[in-house]
Amino acid sequence: MFDLALQTLRFRIGGFVATFVAVFFGAAIVIACGGLLETGIRTDVPPQRLAAAEVVVAGNQTYSVGDSSTNFPERVRVDSALQSKLKSVLGVAGVVADVSFPAAVLRDNQPVTGTAVSQGHSWDSAQLRPYKLNAGSAPSGADQIVLDSTVAKLAGATVGSQVQVAVNGAARGYQVSGIVDAGSRPALFFADAQAQRLYGHPGKVDEFGVLAAPGTDADDLGERISAVLPVKSAVALTGGDRGVAEFPEAAASSENLIVTAGVFGGMAIVIALFVVASTLGLTVQQRLREMALLRAIGTTPRQVRQMVIGESMVVATLATALGVAPGLFLGQWLFDQFVAHGVAPDVVQFHQGWIPDVAGVGTALLTAFSAAMVVAWKAASTRPTEALAEAALPTRWLSPLRLALALVFIAMGIALPIITVTVMVGPVASATAGPTSLVWAIGLALLAPGITRFLVSVLQGPLRLVTGVAGYLATLNARARVIRLAAAITPIMLATGIALANLYQQTTQGAAIQQVYTANLRADVVLDSSIGLPPGLADKVRAVPGVAAASALVDSGGWVTKPKDHSDQETPWALRGIDASGAAQTLDVPVTQGALADLSGNTVAVPDGPAADMHIQLGDTITMRLGDNSLADLRVVALVTGKRGFETFYLPASLLATHTALGLPTQILVKAAPGADPTAALTALAAQNPGVRATSAAALLRGASSDDSTQSWTSYLLIAVIVAYTAISVANTLVMATARRRKEFGLQRLTGSTKWQVMRMMGVESVFVAVIGIVLGALVSLTTLIPFSITIAGSLLPSGPVQILLWVVVAAVVLTFVATLAPAWVALRPRPAEAAASVE
Repeated sequence: MFDLALQTLRFRIGGFVATFVAVFFGAAIVIACGGLLETGIRTDVPPQRLAAAEVVVAGNQTYSVGDSSTNFPERVRVDSALQSKLKSVLGVAGVVADVSFPAAVLRDNQPVTGTAVSQGHSWDSAQLRPYKLNAGSAPSGADQIVLDSTVAKLAGATVGSQVQVAVNGAARGYQVSGIVDAGSRPALFFADAQAQRLYGHPGKVDEFGVLAAPGTDADDLGERISAVLPVKSAVALTGGDRGVAEFPEAAASSENLIVTAGVFGGMAIVIALFVVASTLGLTVQQRLREMALLRAIGTTPRQVRQMVIGESMVVATLATALGVAPGLFLGQWLFDQFVAHGVAPDVVQFHQGWIPDVAGVGTALLTAFSAAMVVAWKAASTRPTEALAEAALPTRWLSPLRLALALVFIAMGIALPIITVTVMVGPVASATAGPTSLVWAIGLALLAPGITRFLVSVLQGPLRLVTGVAGYLATLNARARVIRLAAAITPIMLATGIALANLYQQTTQGAAIQQVYTANLRADVVLDSSIGLPPGLADKVRAVPGVAAASALVDSGGWVTKPKDHSDQETPWALRGIDASGAAQTLDVPVTQGALADLSGNTVAVPDGPAADMHIQLGDTITMRLGDNSLADLRVVALVTGKRGFETFYLPASLLATHTALGLPTQILVKAAPGADPTAALTALAAQNPGVRATSAAALLRGASSDDSTQSWTSYLLIAVIVAYTAISVANTLVMATARRRKEFGLQRLTGSTKWQVMRMMGVESVFVAVIGIVLGALVSLTTLIPFSITIAGSLLPSGPVQILLWVVVAAVVLTFVATLAPAWVALRPRPAEAAASVE
């Protein structure tokens, strides 16, 4: 039967083009997502400043939560006392302590590097790259500094120049003793003792660079070092993992890549299975007469199944093989876009090894095989006489298996929204809300002929009144060929539903986050700095005439370890550091018990939701694991109201800041006194402090919105890829369904219809397809959007511009008409007699 399958393909190659295209693009997308997945899993970050160290010992950035794990939001430091223990390990030639802290060379009291934050280090750590002096010498005193060539050029500095450098919010003068070659990030080097003082974390370092003795294997050395490290708090890194110590933000981006690739790769697989089954089903349906004749001359059902599966797998194998190269290109292109838009750091290396390629090819072939099995089973189970009747006018569609599958998917579609509304909170609701529309789309697709028959009966009256004879013919065709019409409607429903559900899910989430941020902000002016605000600046701000209140602001994350947090959530609770004296006037934080004014020392204000879940009361002491893996015992001085899913714990800014990467607050919120405008005075005050600027609260909100848009951009890009794939599949299905009607069009023209009458009839059929597909797609999208919107925003309707709906509708209509009318016009080109005599 395989030989027969090959011969069939030679004469019916056009019928398999749609299947080929669906598998080709599906394989490319799955392979691309496989590359992103491998990149996230490997997290290959080549070391840069630490390249000469064979082993890097750093704090363990992974935190275990229940059966899962996540990354700490801040850098986890290690004890400096560990250095002596590392030196005693066999094969260690030297151990160099490395520290990093924000340090900015100033011009006009602003960093010369702009928004790129330069880092200060000890000169001893320069050997870990190694950096080479291009001019001058190493810093020999507390007032000397070495600049990299990029910073020196921006500052206009040479050896011997005096530069102003801001560290820990204060500026002082340094003499440039030397200039080194530039690395990937701006770097400044201080004398070792001075660097340790500026670092501000006594007894701690960021990491150790371990230099191996000649002939020592790095992996073996790493294992010996791991054996002497404290359990769970420190790790020994070798190879590409060393860069993660240098760039801990890469670990967080790897989680995003893994989740993103998994979600969209899975969606591509489901859509491919759906589309391939649809196109194969349409191909087999158009060949039922051929199948019936084969059965009539003695071909067994098993042989028919083998033939259909053989044909499908030949096409799928060719399509998958050709889809590998585009998949490799697409994966690299997607990752480059992520890096260009700041979603992934540029230090992470993209990897597309043979494993995701083989997995992608295997997945694509398995998807095609599964779809072929379903279609082949139906083709083989039809009796010869029934097949002949079905070939003329298909009417059988609802088998017991199809009904059972439809009910299963509909049941899942009912359960998922209930779980979303009753169990999920905040943005994590997308985990159950997202798949709901796809589940409903599959369930409705399985029942599409019945639904189509009902909706055609609803629409036929109005369409006949508007379109006349063309509408009458189109209605007769639609009612008689409801199964084929449903096959054309289903992909339109799928494309519309996926586009609307995913796009409005992103806009709804963004609007909810923005609303929470906006609702909490009462400030009129904001002072901010990328290198940290000087200590005591908040007090100076409060002394400015016209200022009613001011509060420093620090954001981080952490977990409650005592009492037990039964939520076991991987995502850390949002932690916000504020000043007790000005928080009530600058932030809208409803207090149910206690007072924010009591936030001083080791204290915390707890959201009432988590407080109730963990049985926390006013006056209790709780233990929190902060973002840098430090434990803090905090006394509860207030209970506050927080929006479910967006709850925030409030700590004193001075306490929380010491556990962040900068070590200082980055913002001061200022509330003006009634009738006063202290903006000019605050701008002047900001200009007197290094790296500080004064902006309006509206600018702060726009910045927050821009950050959220950057994160959403990832989803929009991948949604566009998935929707484009679905649209291509839609076009193929419609073209295939229309092109095969050449004989029907020929018979119509022999009975007196003109070309334009047939085209008008097809136009009305396109209206049926577009209207029914768009309506069903919109309904499908609401199964995701309504429960998600209720959960995240407390609103029945999703948020977002109506233009999204209009663009999706217009795109679906244009796609339907072009993919239907263009092949119809081509099918009408032969003479009527030739077309009527053609073999379908």
